[in-house]
Amino acid sequence: MKIAITIQGDDATAVVDPRFGRAENFLIYNQENASWTCIPNAQNLEAAHGAGIQAGQTIAQSGAAVLLTGHVGPKAFKVLEAEGIAIYSFGEQAKTAADVLADFLAGKLQQISSPSAPHK
Repeated sequence: MKIAITIQGDDATAVVDPRFGRAENFLIYNQENASWTCIPNAQNLEAAHGAGIQAGQTIAQSGAAVLLTGHVGPKAFKVLEAEGIAIYSFGEQAKTAADVLADFLAGKLQQISSPSAPHK
């Protein structure tokens, strides 16, 4: 199974990014061979609109079955849900990607069943 994590960096030691659509990068962990792959999200960092939808499509194309992030807006949630990608929240924690992955594998993260973007 592949697990995507929103991060502010490019490897497992990077701090997680609670933003989904505007996260700096997506780190994909492949459980089958214990490998990490970084997918840039540069096209969405400054996007005027549609960042969540495009980010959702990127995650779907990566083959990830699970997304670990802080928050997901309604449009991105619809894309991810339609693709059958399970979404789990690490909230606003300032942890590394490796730590958040360990929390997920230990069953410590809560699954998101509806959009959870923070109110501004």
